[in-house]
Order: sequence, then C-alpha cells, then structure tokens
Amino acid sequence: MPRIKVLPHAQFCPEGAEFEVEKNANLCQSLLKQGIKIEHACDMSCACTTCHVIVRKGFDSLEEMNDVEADLLDRAWGLEPDSRLSCQVEIVDEDLEIEIPKYTINHASENH
Repeated sequence: MPRIKVLPHAQFCPEGAEFEVEKNANLCQSLLKQGIKIEHACDMSCACTTCHVIVRKGFDSLEEMNDVEADLLDRAWGLEPDSRLSCQVEIVDEDLEIEIPKYTINHASENH
C-alpha cells in the first residue's frame, strides 16, 4: 500500500502526518479521511485551486494532469513545477510526500 507523508502545515497539519492509502485512492479524500482539513471549495469538482498541493516526492508516479487542471493551477498561490490539485490526484503505487501551501486564493474559509 502506498504511504503519504504530509509535511507540517501550521493550520491543517501542525505536526505533519504519515499514513497508508489504498491503491487508486483520491489524494484530497484521503487527506480528509485522516483529519487533515484541506480546503476544497468546489467540492472536489476541479473548479478552483483551494486543494493545491506540491508533490515533493513521487510526482513522476502520477498520471499527467488534464488541461482543465493545468489551466486552474495557473491561478494557484505558490505554484511550483510539481504542483497538483489534490482532488485530481489518484495515488497509483508509489509513496508520496506532499506539502500544503501556506495560502490559497480563497479569501474566506469555506468551513469544510
């Protein structure tokens, strides 16, 4: 089973986290199941950038992003070459290390 390592984030995961997930699990849903309350203002429909993550390790194991995700990421705060929308990431078979950026483009929390 793949392992996900989440680097510390002051608001969502102050101590960091590490957990196993089923193959083909959705990254955003997996984070939420672990109590990591990552924002997802569009309810995971690939219409915003609030679930933006940076994949520090394991990026090359992920399927390529589609054009909609790529266009949306252009608006994400703190965009890096290894950025993805966690709602669009299917965890295949390799461990991932992710960082949740400090900010999102969301001006108000959606209380998810």
